[in-house]
Amino acid sequence: MFRFINRRFALGWAGAGLAVAIIAGLSAGATETGETAAEVKSTAATDVAAEIDRLLSGQLEKSGTSLADSTSDEDFLRRATLDLAGTLPSPAEITLFSLNPDSNKRAKLVDQLLSEGDFAQNWSRYWRDVIFSRATDMRARLAQPAFEQWMTRQLQQNRKWDEIVTELITATGDVREVGQTALVFSHGGMASELASETSRIFMGIQIQCANCHDHPSDIWVRDDFHQLAAYFPRIRARRIQEENRRSFEIVSFNVPDGGRRRQAFNPTFLMRRFDKDRDGKVTKDEVKDSPLARAFDNLLRRGDSNNDKALTLAELRKLPPPNNAQRQSSEYYMPDLADPSSRGKRIDPVFFVSKTGSKSGLRDQDRRAELAEVLTAKDNPWFAKALVNRIWGELLGEGFYMPIDDIGPEREASFPEVLNLLSNGFTANDYDLQWLFRTIVNTQAYQRQIRARDASDISLPFASAAPTRLRSDQLYSALTGVLGLTDTANRGPQRGGAGMYRRPQSGRGQFAALFGFDPSTPQADITGSVPQALFLMNSPLINNGVRGQGNTRLGRILEKFNDNDDALSELYLLVLSREPSTRETKIAKEYLDEVGNRREAFEDLMWSLLNSSEFLSKR
Repeated sequence: MFRFINRRFALGWAGAGLAVAIIAGLSAGATETGETAAEVKSTAATDVAAEIDRLLSGQLEKSGTSLADSTSDEDFLRRATLDLAGTLPSPAEITLFSLNPDSNKRAKLVDQLLSEGDFAQNWSRYWRDVIFSRATDMRARLAQPAFEQWMTRQLQQNRKWDEIVTELITATGDVREVGQTALVFSHGGMASELASETSRIFMGIQIQCANCHDHPSDIWVRDDFHQLAAYFPRIRARRIQEENRRSFEIVSFNVPDGGRRRQAFNPTFLMRRFDKDRDGKVTKDEVKDSPLARAFDNLLRRGDSNNDKALTLAELRKLPPPNNAQRQSSEYYMPDLADPSSRGKRIDPVFFVSKTGSKSGLRDQDRRAELAEVLTAKDNPWFAKALVNRIWGELLGEGFYMPIDDIGPEREASFPEVLNLLSNGFTANDYDLQWLFRTIVNTQAYQRQIRARDASDISLPFASAAPTRLRSDQLYSALTGVLGLTDTANRGPQRGGAGMYRRPQSGRGQFAALFGFDPSTPQADITGSVPQALFLMNSPLINNGVRGQGNTRLGRILEKFNDNDDALSELYLLVLSREPSTRETKIAKEYLDEVGNRREAFEDLMWSLLNSSEFLSKR
């Protein structure tokens, strides 16, 4: 049905490249802002935004970098609505916003978007992607719907960031009902994985690089990583098996070393339990109905010294501890790299940033609560900086540190005085998330026009806006909105045969499986794929939605506007949130004349706009 259309029309927007430019480093002697935390707190977000622009403009002009002009009202409305609400503005909203003479209308729009429910839902989906994209436990998706619901409630109530993080770190309960268990369940309660992700997500510090050796490019040493992991050994993901329901729960495991749970790894106990014929050996047939059956072949390979297909007490005693031995202990042991078969060195919890140690013998909940307290403390600068850098990077396309989750004392930030100003303000305002969004979106840095840049451009960042690829949820909401389709709810993983879980069956869930990516990934590393292109070109969802007849959005446009110029303007407002340029109008009218069939030509035009890089990106 669809004809080939000149790519110049489909890409009427200049600047389609998404590469992040090389950032020129600032001098090591950059001055800090003189604002104190109290002064920042007493200042309105719009005033802090103005101070940010003053600092940025001064440094950019000093370096000889020209600043892009402020973007148009239409582009600002689209950009802010996508960023804050996760969807597109309607043609009527675009027209009314453009005609509004209020000089303060942009700031008022930001306040409105932050107060509406779409903001909470949009950013709960963002944090879902951050947490679940790097899950190491394949069962983690089971907890996804509960997490989205919980996180949406937190954002609707404007809960403080430190309170949200504390709940994520200290959570227990059924993963299908207690959404804040998502982080712990995503890694099966494994101490080392939780230490890595807690540090990366909430402080932007890649402490996992110090797991096996001192950090190769930062000040952290191996003990720092394992002392952080020592906050988490007393967590378990335990199966809940009911007649018509399957789930898991996060529970505390506080059995001390030497307790009865360690008997399962005691050679004498194993011999006494499984040597049923009392011949001094344990065979595979003797363990066939026990939990040891699945691991017995591996035990034979490692311990059967005389190849008689059986294990004696002496052979059992020579075996190194099973890989999950530490999981049966409520203490943490740092592996001995020189002797991997040993249990390793017992480590007590210490927070590596402040070197704050934990009290000996604390139970699981107390340990994790203590970690949350020192992690979110106002004297931990990395907690505020990590979130500020992440949100700034998501909204502007690149952060003060890149990648956004790799910051630290040995890294050099661009515009450190601006980062400090924002971080101080975020901290002084008690980690108020809406304050942070309001401040950033009200800056001229956020509101500048897009300017073409390439890898050879060494100018400083933030002199112009950077186009960024839409996240899967933003793109799905935009598509369903433009096509007038129902946004089906994500029901989460569905149970399949043999206890397995299938992918999400909702339209949004399937779309996320194809278009989703980890939001921590730099924009330069996010590229489209052939399956994505084929979906956008051939999907029945799109092809049926662009039909210019019946009750489709395009059909109603063609019925309402008999004049092709008017219909074309409405189509552009619907899909791209702007009027067509003179050149685009000329090309479209020539195409209408060439095809000769108004409905078919407009179907092709709409299809081309939906497949353009402008629609797929935030401009």
